[in-house]
Amino acid sequence: MSIIESRDFIESVADALQFISCYHPLDYIQAVGWAWEREQSPAAKDALAQILVNSRMAAEGRRPVCQDTGIVVAFLEIGMEARFEPGADLENLVNEAVHRAYTDPNNPLRASVVAPPYGRRRNTGDNTPAVIHTRLVPGDKVRIKLAAKGGGSENKSRFAILNPGADLVQWVLETVPTLGAGWCPPGILGIGIGGTAEKAMLLAKESLMAPVDIQELQTRGPADWREELRLELYEKVNALGIGAQGLGGLTTVVDVKILAHATHAASLPVALIPNCAATRHIEFELDGSGPAEFTPPDLEQWPKVAWQPGDDAREVDLQRLTREEIARWKPGERLLLSGRMLTGRDAAHRRIQQLLERGEPLPVDFRDRFIYYVGPVDPVGDEVVGPAGPTTATRMDGYSEMMLGELGLMGMIGKAERGPEAIEAIRRHKAVYLIAVGGAAYLVSKAIRKARVVAFEDLGMEAIYEFEVEKMPVMVAVDSRGESVHQQGPKEWRVKISQIGKPA
Repeated sequence: MSIIESRDFIESVADALQFISCYHPLDYIQAVGWAWEREQSPAAKDALAQILVNSRMAAEGRRPVCQDTGIVVAFLEIGMEARFEPGADLENLVNEAVHRAYTDPNNPLRASVVAPPYGRRRNTGDNTPAVIHTRLVPGDKVRIKLAAKGGGSENKSRFAILNPGADLVQWVLETVPTLGAGWCPPGILGIGIGGTAEKAMLLAKESLMAPVDIQELQTRGPADWREELRLELYEKVNALGIGAQGLGGLTTVVDVKILAHATHAASLPVALIPNCAATRHIEFELDGSGPAEFTPPDLEQWPKVAWQPGDDAREVDLQRLTREEIARWKPGERLLLSGRMLTGRDAAHRRIQQLLERGEPLPVDFRDRFIYYVGPVDPVGDEVVGPAGPTTATRMDGYSEMMLGELGLMGMIGKAERGPEAIEAIRRHKAVYLIAVGGAAYLVSKAIRKARVVAFEDLGMEAIYEFEVEKMPVMVAVDSRGESVHQQGPKEWRVKISQIGKPA
């Protein structure tokens, strides 16, 4: 029998969460490196390079790989012969660890959790409470699997109960394109099959904790139906041509994971949950001998990739930019932005809308300015701002007409595609939508020279900032005519992939 001391448990979980905020799993980052080596799409290859360089920068600086440091998901396997200290509350132990990890002054992690989930949605301030799943197993040890799941990928979770004779592969191939690029591919697809509705979702989430091994599986061949299905889905999902950041390319997923459970004869429950370019998970064990220790990875094993903006990148002065100039930009064009921009996310847009409805003045003037959809991490040391990568722009689609038409905004910066409503507003008002690379938050933050809160400070990371940037790398995603790179790129690469290997 082992005795697990509360302080050891808390310290281990807190240290693990700090660890995964800065260090990608080596298997994942090497898989992205392999994807970069073989990528033929220039746009996707550039995005992959930014992700790889950002990963090394975050590891060296011990700062988060992404500004969205996730909601904590804990899978706890408690040995039946293990004992905790008298009076210990397992849920409270996990949440105390989360509190310590996310408020660590040396590397504060972004608080993204709100409660209640509907209505007032106030930020809890320390990312608690965690989502906890507990299982009793034989033995006297406690095995802990942790993930910090970003909202962009979590929002793309899908579930269906198919007919028993349905084609599961076809469902996945029809579903993945509907996810858009908000989950920041290339990533990993977790698929849960069977059980009941909640079991399938849990299987999909837990499958994402396993190491990337699809290349090994391809080499040795499948041993069972699940491995056969993994290989088939890996090949066919990548053949969709979605590519890194949804720009079109050879690699959309670096692995497909599947867990399964027996199910009712009348049902075929299927869950799909993607992991993003900020894949964060870890597994460790406590045996009563003290806290777990985590050794930083050897960065010599990281892919040897450098990134610099291309010679074709256009330098843009935001203070002198005119609508006549943005009218000349084309989808896929690379830009380096310098000057002042505003920031804003869901809560800020909602509050702006409420002020307008009440006829009250706005705290900032948006006319002929750019807004960056971001919720940055708090700075440390001499940082102006912490990691500050883009959030999914699609969530702001419903506010596009208000911001572009009523308030005169010139352009927007985020990640992923825009929907028809937003694209039409962009076209109608001759505006533009730009993207930064999701998964390159620390790299992007280095372009931010000044940052100050200018409105809605009570919203925390969702407050409106004014950033002063210097050569911030972005790409034109939707031009002033309403042409979208996210529509053109995957369509083009689906055709190219179908032709690869065919005789001329």
